[in-house]
Amino acid sequence: MATMQLTAENFNETVLADGITFVDFWAAWCGPCRAFAPTFEKASVAHPDIRFGKVDTEAEMELAGAAQITSIPTLMAFRDGILVFREAGALPAKAFDELIAAVEALDMDDIRAQIAAEETAAAQQA
Repeated sequence: MATMQLTAENFNETVLADGITFVDFWAAWCGPCRAFAPTFEKASVAHPDIRFGKVDTEAEMELAGAAQITSIPTLMAFRDGILVFREAGALPAKAFDELIAAVEALDMDDIRAQIAAEETAAAQQA
């Protein structure tokens, strides 16, 4: 699957869908963003079963603000609608490949159980 452009209109439906979605928040004027772009695009071709989306922070300022983007590039990974990774900075290709493998290997039942336990604890403290 090729990289898709994400906007305020399609962001939520894309990242909340089942499966894995990587999102690159970027801007045309950002050197590190331009340096990371070929790595991101190459990964999108190598992993057709994963969604890869890009958010142009200049065109989608409201979306970038809602996502609390303060530095670009910022890379996010969602799995089954759950944010499982967020980090600012351009990753080298090898590190991005390792991140993709790590997200694929996640035990989502365990992650959902951890989230439920955290929500229960927070509710008990309230």
